[in-house]
Amino acid sequence: MTTTLEFPVLLRLIDERSSAFRAAVASAPSLDVQVPTCPEWTLFDLAQHIGEGRRSWAATVAAGPAPAKSAAEGAPAAPREREALSAWLAESTEQLLDALRKAGPDRGCWTWWETSPRTSGAVARHQLQQFAVHTYDAQITAGAPQPLPAEVALDGVDEFLSTCVATTSAWPHKPTAFDFHAAEGHSWRLTVDGDGARSTRVPAPGTTPVAAADEGSNAAGVSVRGTASELVLFVYDRIPADSLQIEGDAGLFDLLRAWEPEE
Repeated sequence: MTTTLEFPVLLRLIDERSSAFRAAVASAPSLDVQVPTCPEWTLFDLAQHIGEGRRSWAATVAAGPAPAKSAAEGAPAAPREREALSAWLAESTEQLLDALRKAGPDRGCWTWWETSPRTSGAVARHQLQQFAVHTYDAQITAGAPQPLPAEVALDGVDEFLSTCVATTSAWPHKPTAFDFHAAEGHSWRLTVDGDGARSTRVPAPGTTPVAAADEGSNAAGVSVRGTASELVLFVYDRIPADSLQIEGDAGLFDLLRAWEPEE
C-alpha cells in the first residue's frame, strides 16, 4: 500500500504550491526580511533558490538518464523588482512542468537518491515536497503560515522516509524503529539496523491489538503523532518536537538527524 500520488496530480499540486509560494512572496513586507525557518536566507534568497532550482531540475529532466545533474543554460538572473520576480518564478515552474509533461512519469532521470526510483515521476514527487515546505517558509516569513494540504503532506511523509532517509548504509547504533502516525489515519515505520534504513506502511493505532503493535521485536524505539502536515514540517526541521506527541526515546531523533550514511 502506498500514498504515492498519480503523476497528473503531482503536476497540478506543484502548480498550486508554486502559486501559493508567489502569493506569500507578494504579501511579505520586504524581500530582504529574514526567513525564520531558513535563517541564513532572506526572502529574496529563498525565491532565488526556488526559481534557479526548478530551472535546473527542468534541464535535468529534459536530459533524460544522463550521468550527472544538468544545469540550466543562459537562465536569466532572479530580478529584484517584486512583479518581475513573480513572473520569473512562474516561468521557472512552467519550465519544470513542461519538462515533466514531455518526459512522462517513467522516463529515466538523474537523481541524487539511490533507493527510490530514478525517474521523472520520482523527481516530480520530490519537487512537490520542495515546493510545499518552501511555501511554508515563505508564508511564515510573510506572517501567515498555513498547514500543508493534507494530500500533499500525506505523500510527503512517505516520500521523505522512502527517498530522503532510505539507505543501505549500516545504522551505527543499536537497531531500532521510528513510528510516524498521521491524524488522517496513515502510519509508517522507519526501521534502522545493520542493513540500513527502510520504511513501510503499518496499521494505524487502534486498528490492531496493542500487543501486536507494541510488544517484542515489533516495538518502536520512538513514535511521533500529529497531522500529516506537522509530521512533514517536523522531519524537515520546520517545527519543534514539542509541537507533536512523542512517545519513547525522543533522543533517537537526534541520532537520526546527525546520521550521515556512507553510500
